[in-house]
Amino acid sequence: MNAMGRLAAFGAGLAVAFTAAYVTAAAVVPDSARTATEHVGAEPAADHSAPSEQALPVSPLSADPPGLSLAQDGYTLSAVRAPGAANDRGSLSFNIAGPSGTPLLDYATVHDKQLHLIVVRSDGQHFAHVHPVLDQATGIWSTPWTWKAAGTYRVFADFQPAQAASTKLTLSRVVDVAGEVAPAPSLTTRTLDEIAGYTVELNGALTAGVSKELTAKVTRDGEPVTTLQPYLGAYGHLVALREGDLAYLHVHPEGAEPLEGRTGGPAVSFAATAPTAGRYLLYLDFKVDDTVHTATFVVDAARGDTNRPVPAQLRNTDHAGGH
Repeated sequence: MNAMGRLAAFGAGLAVAFTAAYVTAAAVVPDSARTATEHVGAEPAADHSAPSEQALPVSPLSADPPGLSLAQDGYTLSAVRAPGAANDRGSLSFNIAGPSGTPLLDYATVHDKQLHLIVVRSDGQHFAHVHPVLDQATGIWSTPWTWKAAGTYRVFADFQPAQAASTKLTLSRVVDVAGEVAPAPSLTTRTLDEIAGYTVELNGALTAGVSKELTAKVTRDGEPVTTLQPYLGAYGHLVALREGDLAYLHVHPEGAEPLEGRTGGPAVSFAATAPTAGRYLLYLDFKVDDTVHTATFVVDAARGDTNRPVPAQLRNTDHAGGH
């Protein structure tokens, strides 16, 4: 399992923009709500990537950063209600207000769910991806919740209103959890992870402003894994957070949606365009034998054409700015 380091404080920035399709959990949640809650603690047993002591400098912004605002297009994420300290049991709840100011009740189903909730601490630790339950009478989303560590967290709500011509939105809030925070070691780049007996290697590179192919290959005991199960409409599922601000992007692999009951692997490919140079944290979810595992990577996007703006279709499609 792999060490994730302290991120810089939240600041202005922009997440990777992918054209198609990532550990200790932020909280203890029931299996019915949980999708990815594995630890990114110690370094992998065999990491073939070259460590980097310092992240690449960040290029000038080329578009509004997704996932760093609590409001967009008239929709607003309410304050997040959750336990105030680590290890306190309770629930996490919130609502989304529509343009009229009343709670939104009608959501489109996107990748098998009406809303995807991503929670991660500001240093990239304690990542969790869960699916809360909507109370149709009040518009409140909720899930049982226990913070496992103190610190400052960003909570992302990724959804699409059911109204015609609506687009997917990613809104977020910052939540402080009381307690002593243990500093995490500094990040280094790595493209290989080992989790629950599986080895996952990421091949490819990111360049700002240029579409690049990334391919994740899953093996076990040196043998290719060809039993990847469909998970949220794909054989792999990726969350990308940019170091320094945790700007958010939630994407899926290239190719058609797999048929129910079919398996795939060992490789899952992604088309990726980073809008700026800088360091990115990748959390790759994959499902085998009805269990979801999360492999994590740290990659640097090299400088490209920073004067070219990010196309609007990369910010408001099924593969950008949201799940």
